[in-house]
Amino acid sequence: MTVISVDKDYDALTVVIVAELAAPRERVWELWADPRQLERWWGPPTHPASFERNELAAGAESAYTMTGPDGRTSRGWWRITVADAPARLEFVDGWATPDGTPITDPASTTTVEVELTEHDGRTRMVVRSTFDSRDQLDELDGLGAIEIFAGTIGRMDALLT
Repeated sequence: MTVISVDKDYDALTVVIVAELAAPRERVWELWADPRQLERWWGPPTHPASFERNELAAGAESAYTMTGPDGRTSRGWWRITVADAPARLEFVDGWATPDGTPITDPASTTTVEVELTEHDGRTRMVVRSTFDSRDQLDELDGLGAIEIFAGTIGRMDALLT
């Protein structure tokens, strides 16, 4: 299995997911950088994402829409804070209004850090999500969002073969 651990730290308000991927880190970086590849794994399988824009550069933003099985949509965004290809990506992830305007209230955003290290042609990916409050972490955990995100990371393997 791709995901080898999921660690929820309620005191530090973090979730850390560690995955081992059978590809060099440059190839894994492409799964984050190329919006068409990103769409194939980002978000739950029942709510596929489409990225209107995705630029991995400090100060840039990404915007996406997830569509549920009933056709209802939800919009999201990333504000890129660090993009050091192919080793490190950091961004703030949040929801947006139906017209795409980012909701920037810290209680509805998550800071995400992605670190890629290569060992013998394989990549270890560590994804650390930091939450604003215990309530925010509890809410997402209660909705199953953490397990869903770990599952979406698990879909990366199929794209790498």
